[in-house]
Amino acid sequence: MTQEAHPLLELPNDAAEVMLQRAMVKTLILGLIASIVVLIASGWRNAGMLLAGALISGASLFEWQRLARVIRAKLEAEKTPRSAPAVVVFFLLRLVLYAAAIYVSLKCLQGSAVALLCGLGLAAVTILWQALRMLLD
Repeated sequence: MTQEAHPLLELPNDAAEVMLQRAMVKTLILGLIASIVVLIASGWRNAGMLLAGALISGASLFEWQRLARVIRAKLEAEKTPRSAPAVVVFFLLRLVLYAAAIYVSLKCLQGSAVALLCGLGLAAVTILWQALRMLLD
């Protein structure tokens, strides 16, 4: 009995990058639309929290895209880009910056933490959506 490789393992590099790019754009668009709805429904504080979470989610997808390029180059035994250490350092630095943004938004905006979590979860939802679309195609 032969085992077939999982379709995601055979994913071309360009397709993975396009998937992350589309997920980032959709995250930002959904975050903006949801923030407008929340603004109308429950006020600017909760809308600000949702938008802050969506912006952090979109920026996180951008960072993962850059980090994935470096990891992919290393796994494919290509020459590691000279910018690889900078990408990793900035990835870790931005994680600290995102944590600070979450803390500041919780303290200053005083909105709902649930709205912030919904904004932060948008990236996971859009990645899942894009992966399912790729598997079905």
